[in-house]
Amino acid sequence: MQQAFVRVQKIRFFGLAVALLAFAQLANAQAIDPLPSWNEGKAKQSIIDFVKEVTKEGSADFVLPAERIATFDNDGCLWSEQPMYFQLFFAIDRVKALAHQHPEWENNEPFASLLKGDIKAALAGGKQSLLEIIMVTHAGMTTEEFEQIVKDWVATAKHPVTKRHYTEMVFQPMLEVLAYLRANGFKTFIVSGGGIEFMRPWTEAVYGIPPEQVVGSSVKTKFEMREGKPVIVRLPELNFIDDNEGKPIGINQHIGRRPIAAFGNSDGDLQMLQWTTAGEGSRFALYVHHTDAEREWAYDRDSHIGRLDKGLDEARQKGWTVVDMKQDWKVIYPHDLK
Repeated sequence: MQQAFVRVQKIRFFGLAVALLAFAQLANAQAIDPLPSWNEGKAKQSIIDFVKEVTKEGSADFVLPAERIATFDNDGCLWSEQPMYFQLFFAIDRVKALAHQHPEWENNEPFASLLKGDIKAALAGGKQSLLEIIMVTHAGMTTEEFEQIVKDWVATAKHPVTKRHYTEMVFQPMLEVLAYLRANGFKTFIVSGGGIEFMRPWTEAVYGIPPEQVVGSSVKTKFEMREGKPVIVRLPELNFIDDNEGKPIGINQHIGRRPIAAFGNSDGDLQMLQWTTAGEGSRFALYVHHTDAEREWAYDRDSHIGRLDKGLDEARQKGWTVVDMKQDWKVIYPHDLK
């Protein structure tokens, strides 16, 4: 009986030892490879090396947690942006939903072309046409009403090419970067040319980035009392464009600290990367280069969406990290993991 008891205890001890070893191996694996969807190479290693530099206490490059600010562009950096920005798909869907209230649109551009499905003709008027589309679809309601409209669209709308929800088209490798930075004391922000109130309703659920850490373009608003209740109303007038030179200004206004790391994918992000790397101490800048026509899209210098031309040249001159999507990423989207 005693021998049997000893054998049982040995088995239990052995089982516990195996379990502890498994947990230790898992923890070790995660510590060794915090970016499992990245292929081994310079791009992946540059991220890991930078994080180690700024988080090692006692080192010359150590950065206090309060100063570990990382900014990310959204379109083309955290999720796809082809064949056009996803917010424009949202605006077009809103035009269709509102058309019954505006019979005059059947004869007025750019709405007439949009309702016929001719997006190219609708946008032939350039920035003025785009502004008209944005104003009629993004203004004239309270902030709460607009938030619900965005949430409903995100929950139901699907990309015309992939047939997936737009929030399924986020980049798995970049989700890992966000998690890795936050695990090392960074605060992560979105700094995008997209609408700030278009992004805020869903960024926390998708990226783990709360609405107060989203910087973007905006329309003007005003305070009103409606039926005895205070509301904020969105006006059909631009307030701020958070793109190109606007990005450092938006960072300064909303965040109040110069980032030590910045991530983008286009020339619209260049000034953000320039301003970030101009600060003192260890700095990091990364461009996502879209090179994978099979799993996503391939484009750079000549693209009308997400053009990467001047930024690509400056990145190479200054030694910034340039991610070759085709070579550096094992998967593109989270559903690819399955």
